[in-house]
Amino acid sequence: MNRMLVLTVLSLSLAACAGDKAGPRAVANLQPTQGNTASGEVVFEQKGSVVLVKAEVKGLKPNAEHGFHIHEKGDCSAADGTSAGGHFNPAGKPHGSHHMMEAHAGDMPNLKADANGVAKLNAELTNVTLNAGASNILGKGVIVHAMPDDYKSQPTGNAGARIACGVIK
Repeated sequence: MNRMLVLTVLSLSLAACAGDKAGPRAVANLQPTQGNTASGEVVFEQKGSVVLVKAEVKGLKPNAEHGFHIHEKGDCSAADGTSAGGHFNPAGKPHGSHHMMEAHAGDMPNLKADANGVAKLNAELTNVTLNAGASNILGKGVIVHAMPDDYKSQPTGNAGARIACGVIK
């Protein structure tokens, strides 16, 4: 009986460890667009059906919010970042807040800069993946905007100019 209990406990422990196994991971290194100073790093990590996002962006307007989105193209070649295209939106949904069911897959929470112009963000995304499929974000762009996203204006949230761009690799 004790042996069966030990085997069951070991079996459950191994299964729990396997569930904590880290999934795919990707990084976007943000570079400023022409005339701007914003730069930083965004890390994406797949954890089950959720993608964890961890960002740190410097060179922002102090004590201000900035729109933050995944864009459809991993192309930062245009001086103003427009080569990244529009928001990543494989399901054709309206723009909105990242936690709403009816939102672009690329809609993320606004970045909130501190008094030094540094923003740190930890968020969970449920509409994207680092695995194969239509909602895969590998090779897509990440854009930081000059203004906050209002989460309702179509199609971009009225977030203004693109002040930093990076590609998810």
